[in-house]
Amino acid sequence: MASPCIINLSGYLMRKEYIRIAEGAYRIGETRVSLDSLVYLFREGMSAESMVECYPSLTLEQVHGALAFYLGNQAEIDGYLAEGQHTAESQHAQSKQANAELIAKLQRSRHANRIPG
Repeated sequence: MASPCIINLSGYLMRKEYIRIAEGAYRIGETRVSLDSLVYLFREGMSAESMVECYPSLTLEQVHGALAFYLGNQAEIDGYLAEGQHTAESQHAQSKQANAELIAKLQRSRHANRIPG
């Protein structure tokens, strides 16, 4: 997926790739950092500089490029994030159901081992 373009000093258009799709997920450059991670921080109001501090494998340019990509494709990315959230919730519910006996056993054990006082 191509992202914003820049103009070099001689006036020719050069494309910069900030986002790629790998294993079904949007990734930033050649890193394993997901676009999701930055979008959630962006929604919380975190600055691009703070995002670089959280993800030192990213440059400030990459963060700004990724956020520009998000803003330029916001409807698509928001749909992708909502789908991912729905999938995670479904998997969590299935896991709770499939492991109900184990979860109950762990809760009983935790309750039995509480130290009074």
